[in-house]
Amino acid sequence: MQTSTTAITQATDQHTPPRIVIVGGGAGGLELATKLGNKLGKKKRAEITLIDRNTTHLWKPLLHEIAVGTMDEGIDAVSYRGHANTHHFAFRVGTMTDIDRNTREVILAPINDEEGIEVIPSTRIPYDYLVLAIGSISNDFNTPGVKEHAIFLDSPNQAYKFRSRLLNKCLRIQRVLGEDDHVRVAIVGAGATGVELSAELHHAVHEIHNYGFNAVTNEHLNVTLIEAGPRILPALPERISAAAHSELAKLGVDVRLNTMITSSSSDGLHTKDGQLISADLIVWAAGIKVPDFMANIAGLETNRINQLHVNAFLQTTRDPRILAIGDCAQFTNPDGSRVPPRAQSAHQMASTCFTNLVALLENKPLKVYKYSDHGSLISLASYSTVGNLMGNLSKGSLFIEGRLARMVYISLYRMHQMAIHGFFKTGLVMLAGRINRWVRPRLKLH
Repeated sequence: MQTSTTAITQATDQHTPPRIVIVGGGAGGLELATKLGNKLGKKKRAEITLIDRNTTHLWKPLLHEIAVGTMDEGIDAVSYRGHANTHHFAFRVGTMTDIDRNTREVILAPINDEEGIEVIPSTRIPYDYLVLAIGSISNDFNTPGVKEHAIFLDSPNQAYKFRSRLLNKCLRIQRVLGEDDHVRVAIVGAGATGVELSAELHHAVHEIHNYGFNAVTNEHLNVTLIEAGPRILPALPERISAAAHSELAKLGVDVRLNTMITSSSSDGLHTKDGQLISADLIVWAAGIKVPDFMANIAGLETNRINQLHVNAFLQTTRDPRILAIGDCAQFTNPDGSRVPPRAQSAHQMASTCFTNLVALLENKPLKVYKYSDHGSLISLASYSTVGNLMGNLSKGSLFIEGRLARMVYISLYRMHQMAIHGFFKTGLVMLAGRINRWVRPRLKLH
């Protein structure tokens, strides 16, 4: 435990509980709001407010399963309002556009209805401590045509869009029997999202055959996975990369390495060497960035992908009352490396941020954030799972694959559920999931 280098004094009236505002209800933001609500909100020691542009929470690493219909978001989604009521914090739907550090207010954009009529004007939410947990979005690197022709799996709405187009394409094949037609999907970026989506697509098309699409088989599916580097999963150990590559090859995924995309059009993707990769559906999953409006927001220090620089206690470098966690925070380890944008990073940051916010209110020393790499797992749908565990060990890591790896992969999601629901309710959710496997279709087809 160390003491913050910047002393912070309470600016609020002694009889007014301090106001903690969290922007972003992703893995880290929702976990933090839940813990603060249970610890401080329940006893009226602080007013906790969570702000998100959506009304429900979905674990982002599972968006590829929602995109192909192998996961029903209606079952797994968490209502922010319902969850807030249970865990003693407030929820506000809205999109942050700016921060007024002088008045300590978060500025939200107006909310319009489907016809463009303003329902709620621009709103200001006061805070004493602000936590930014807005996550990240896909980085198209300003590649021409990508915004117009590609889908980014950054949000549930994008996942729904992909699923709708995939089902429409399968429906076309089903209705026009005998026509030599294929579902051509091109995925740019062979990180975790691209690799997992490639495998999940084959699993979904195999299942869709049983739901009235008897003319559609895996032979109609052409998946091309494109990576600019020399191997897939470049951020993970080479052994995991090789194992995943081998499994994708068995499924028939066309993996193209050392391939640079220069533009996108309605016909597909254009490569640096002049080739056209034809595609009906294009998914862009090559790199991340924080939304552009975050660049130097409110005079805070940001990097080239708009991440906020934070100190050892997760406070932003230019304002100790504003903290940042998850993908939107740039944290540099003592060895000079940066904490990777993973769900486990957001989970660990949320825990440290919770400890430090409580310490700030109680005028106690702050805790230094320390990232622990517990390994990485890549799910290849029902076909396989590969990865390494205990990546923080000095002697290396443990490579696992197959059924054991699949069990550990699922347990990561269960850990997130336990962080927001608790042990007992998570057990009930798991039981409900088992029941739904018997009473609901294996695919969501709408």
